[in-house]
Amino acid sequence: MTNMNYETAAIGGGGHMALEGPAPARRRWIPVAVILVLVALAAWYFLGGKKHDSAAGNAGGTQIPNITVVVPGQQAVSRVISATGTLAARREMPVGVAGEGGLITRVLVEPGQWVRAGQVLATVDRSVQIQGTATLAAQVKVRQADATLAEANLNRAKALVDRGFVSRADIETKTAARDAAVANVRVAQAQLDQQRAFNGRLDIRAPQAGLVLTRQAEPGQIVSSGSGVLFRMAMDGQMELRAQLAESDLVGLTVGSPATVTPVGGDKTFKGEVWQVSPVIDPQTRQGVARIALSYSPELRPGGFASATIRGGAGRAPVLPDSAIQSDDKGSFVYIVGSDNKVARRNIKIGQVSDDGVTIASGLNGTERVVRSAGGFLAVGQQVHPILGGPEAK
Repeated sequence: MTNMNYETAAIGGGGHMALEGPAPARRRWIPVAVILVLVALAAWYFLGGKKHDSAAGNAGGTQIPNITVVVPGQQAVSRVISATGTLAARREMPVGVAGEGGLITRVLVEPGQWVRAGQVLATVDRSVQIQGTATLAAQVKVRQADATLAEANLNRAKALVDRGFVSRADIETKTAARDAAVANVRVAQAQLDQQRAFNGRLDIRAPQAGLVLTRQAEPGQIVSSGSGVLFRMAMDGQMELRAQLAESDLVGLTVGSPATVTPVGGDKTFKGEVWQVSPVIDPQTRQGVARIALSYSPELRPGGFASATIRGGAGRAPVLPDSAIQSDDKGSFVYIVGSDNKVARRNIKIGQVSDDGVTIASGLNGTERVVRSAGGFLAVGQQVHPILGGPEAK
C-alpha cells in the first residue's frame, strides 16, 4: 500500500509537473494573439467599413465633384481688332471739262501714270477759239493806236493853249478823249485775256499732283461741261482702306492707331494708321468705317478687298486660360459656378489670343467664378464643390 501510494503520488506528481512544464510558452503566445486580433479589426474597419460607408453614401445620393475655378478680374490688354474693307484713294480727284468743251484731239496720259499739278491730261480742238483770240488781239492794237493819237492831240493842244489858239474847253475835251481811248485799250486787253483764259480751260489739266487711276477720254470724243468725269486721280498717290467695324469695335478706337493691311490674294502686308473714325453708325448694319491711311504701292489697287488688324490701344478685359474655353455649334462659351454652386453656361466673344491667355471681348465682367478645366465633363445645373485656384485667382 505504501508502494502504491508512492507511485500514485509519483504519478500525480509527475502529472502535475507535465502540466506546469509548458506554461511559459503559452504566456508568450498571448501577446501575439492580441496583435492578430487588432490587425483583423483594423483590416475590417478599413476595408469592410469603408465599403459599407461608400455604399451607404452612394445609396443616399451622387457624390459632389471638386472643381477648380478662377476669378479672372480685368487685366490691361492691348486690344486687337480684325476688320475687312475696300481699298480706295484717300483723296480721289474726279477730273472733267472745266471750259466749254469741244473735240478731244489728244490724250496725253494713261492710268497708273504720275502727273504734276497743272499738267495737261488731254487737249481739245481750239481752232475757232484761236480765231476769236486773234480778233481780240487786233482790237487791242486798234485801241492802242487810238489812245496814242488821242495822247498826241492832247499834247499839241497844250502847247498852243498859251498862245491863245486853243481854249481851255478844247483841252478838257481832248483830255477826256485821251482818257476814253486809254480805257478802251484796257477793255480790249481784258477781253483778250478772258478769251485766252477760256482757251486755256479747253485743255483738261490735273488739279493736283498725283496718280492717274482711270481714263474715260479718247481722241475724237466730243466733250462738254456735262460730259462727267473723264479722269480719276489719287492726290499724291495716297491710298486708304475703308474698314467696316462693328459698333462695339469703334468704342475706344482713336486716330493714330497702328494697323496692318493685307490685300486679298497676296501675303504681303502694309503698315498704316487710322486717320479717321466714322462719327456715325449705319442704322441698318450697325457698323461704322475706320479709314486707314496707306502709302502708295502698286499692290494697293483701289476697289480691291483687304483685311486689316488694328491695335486699338490698351484696354481692360478678363483673361482666361485656354483650357477654360469651350465651343460648339452655337459659338464659344465657358462654364461658371453660381452662388448656389451650380454650373451655368455663359456665351462669350473671344478677343486677342496670346501667351498670357485668351482675352474675353464680351460676355464676362471678370467677377464670375469660371471653371478652369474639365468643362467637357460638366452639365448645366450640376452641383459642384468649387475650389478657387490657379495663378488667375486673386
